[in-house]
Amino acid sequence: MSTTPQPVAPPVLIVGAGPTGLNLALQLARHGVRFRIVDQAEGPGTASRAMVVQARTLEFYRQLGFADAVVAGGVMIPAVRLREGGEEVACVSFRDLGAGESPYPFVLAYAQDDHERLLVGQLARAGVAVEWGTGLTALSQDGSGVRATLSRGGTEEVCTPAYLCGCDGAHSRVREALGIGFPGGTYDQLFYVADARVAGGFREELSVTLGAHGLGLMLPVRLSGMQRLIGLVPAALTSRPGLTFEDLRPGIEALMGIRVEGVNWFSTYHVHHRVAERFRAGRCFLAGDAGHIHSPAGGQGMNTGIGDAVNLGWKLAEAVAGRAAPVLLDSYAPERIAFARSLVATTDRAFRAVTGPGLGGQVLRTVLLPHLLPALWGFAAARKALFDTVSQVRIAYHDSPLSAGRAGRVQGGDRLPWLGDPDNFVPLASLSWQVHVYGAGRPDLAEEADRLGLPLQAFRWTEAAREAGFAEGAAYLVRPDGYVALAGPEPGALADYCGRWGIGAKA
Repeated sequence: MSTTPQPVAPPVLIVGAGPTGLNLALQLARHGVRFRIVDQAEGPGTASRAMVVQARTLEFYRQLGFADAVVAGGVMIPAVRLREGGEEVACVSFRDLGAGESPYPFVLAYAQDDHERLLVGQLARAGVAVEWGTGLTALSQDGSGVRATLSRGGTEEVCTPAYLCGCDGAHSRVREALGIGFPGGTYDQLFYVADARVAGGFREELSVTLGAHGLGLMLPVRLSGMQRLIGLVPAALTSRPGLTFEDLRPGIEALMGIRVEGVNWFSTYHVHHRVAERFRAGRCFLAGDAGHIHSPAGGQGMNTGIGDAVNLGWKLAEAVAGRAAPVLLDSYAPERIAFARSLVATTDRAFRAVTGPGLGGQVLRTVLLPHLLPALWGFAAARKALFDTVSQVRIAYHDSPLSAGRAGRVQGGDRLPWLGDPDNFVPLASLSWQVHVYGAGRPDLAEEADRLGLPLQAFRWTEAAREAGFAEGAAYLVRPDGYVALAGPEPGALADYCGRWGIGAKA
């Protein structure tokens, strides 16, 4: 095998071109930072896989300018129908579930293969091509940079970026090369997943079938009419070699009350729950499934990886471009690993409760969920709590070294609350640090922001601003990813904060 040196390395090398790696690439491209993105696959994925795009992800895509394209390509799920004992027992509406919370107050189904092709297209518009068929074979680093050996078509190449990002999935070569542990476990239950065409026409609702010994979900895959079927493989069939959909068809159709006319894709899988011991080792970072995998409960996995990419992307861009001190990168791991651990613990409890084979699981599936959920749905607070949690708009970084201050109910580390009128998310499209003020701010604020090179976004004071938790006249320093860094600073505190992290004037 021949080896070719890389003459001029970009500052960043991204290994892995799934949704996480592609989003990281788009962040760097928008910030004007050079990089390479490689993947050992020969092209984007061809299976639907992850299905749900959450509101927080769409908010990130709005900053990049293509949220509307994602929404247009997906299916808004209008309701969830609960079935038990062969009958529908409840139907709860998902329409405008998060009204007033986000510009995207709904649940969106959007197949991962379509999603990846859209992201690849967006990257191409930025003048960047994914280097397909290129895998990482060796990795080392020192204080000055990274040495990565890449292999493509029998030829090896050495690339020496300043930073390397492992977005290469659950079996991450980057994580293994760094010697980072991946503790966790695997659930005993075997699941099936199929993309199928169902008699009776396309159904946009999420259908959940609950049974004492079974669990089945059906949701829309894409506008072409395919449905995603997910469920537990019966214990008697889990050890059958070469298990096919036909082996499961009678049980699936009887449980869900459907007739399957055709199957486009079928697979079985075990669910894992793991979080890497670290998300950073020197100049190398882990993101997405390379750093955390968990149950599919709540459609959180892919969206969490995209959140990792957004968090890491702007920080790498600021540090590489000299618009912030390199110490800014120290905040990535504590912000994201804390959420990953919390998410794995939460989805683990929910997964075990709903799929458990014991009496507790049976009671939950056949008694509590069919009757308790519709009752709770009548309370606005319950609907809001569900949306805020599942949509990921509730994610906050209160314990981050980047977070400080409080004004009203908004504190450093919160996602910037959204106002529909005026729309305070519009300025976030700049992907830059900025200062927000709601109502008349202190007289010297504009001068201080200008001196620090920070755009000042002034919004009129409204009742909606009060309800969102803002304090009238207080200043909020907002990060490029739309999170509040510093809330309600006194004169001089803004300059002190910017000086500590090296941001502002150089931007």
